Amino acid sequence: MPAEPWLLMYHSVTGCTEDPYRITVTPDRLRRQLRWLAGRGLRGVGVAELLRERAAGRGSRLVGLTFDDGYTDFTENAVPLLREHGFRATVFVLPGRLGGDNAWDPLGPRKPLLTEAGIRAAAGAGMEVGSHGMLHVSLPEADDSTLLEEIARSRELLGGITGRPVEGYCYAYGHVDARAAAAVRSAGYDYACAIDPGPLTGPYALPRIHVGDRDTSLRLTVKRLLHPVRRRAMPVATADAQVAGAGR
Repeated sequence: MPAEPWLLMYHSVTGCTEDPYRITVTPDRLRRQLRWLAGRGLRGVGVAELLRERAAGRGSRLVGLTFDDGYTDFTENAVPLLREHGFRATVFVLPGRLGGDNAWDPLGPRKPLLTEAGIRAAAGAGMEVGSHGMLHVSLPEADDSTLLEEIARSRELLGGITGRPVEGYCYAYGHVDARAAAAVRSAGYDYACAIDPGPLTGPYALPRIHVGDRDTSLRLTVKRLLHPVRRRAMPVATADAQVAGAGR
């Protein structure tokens, strides 16, 4: 089993051709990517499930699938394809922008976000719902009250919507420092997702691989082969101790 779990990072799943941030995959491309995983004996699951299985000494054939921002196209386009392959995933949503749009992206295009009903539908379809904060704020620059609102308050609201404990957090923009990671841990989350490996790599800063519409089978194969090299960073125990220390 690799030292680090393989986590794939998606955002929007739609046929939109305007994509300045390269966060969109078409439903057809997602279907091909999921088929590639299945064809190699891999199964997509949510992050919490992946971590539990790995802690139990299992999960060597599991891949964590994550979808950031909570676009409505997750339930419309991604969930049917995930279920078609017998996969699950984690969707990280923004309870402070229910039914709104991605106003944080200045270049657009505007994409609608899940409502409370949409979040419950995702959970009812077997998907894990995690927090992406309230408003998609970069936490290292946030003051203490904003940090509390983005992390603890978002968890509380999502728990009320889904009726389930919220286990995972995802840092907006992938921005994380020791203070933010410590706040996530103190709020009761079991893990948090970042993007790139770094000095905090561990349960509260899990790195992920970006997947886009240009990722063909060949590109995914290369990313899979490079995975053990790219993810080699601080040992998990050391990173966890650093996060705990920042909360004192």
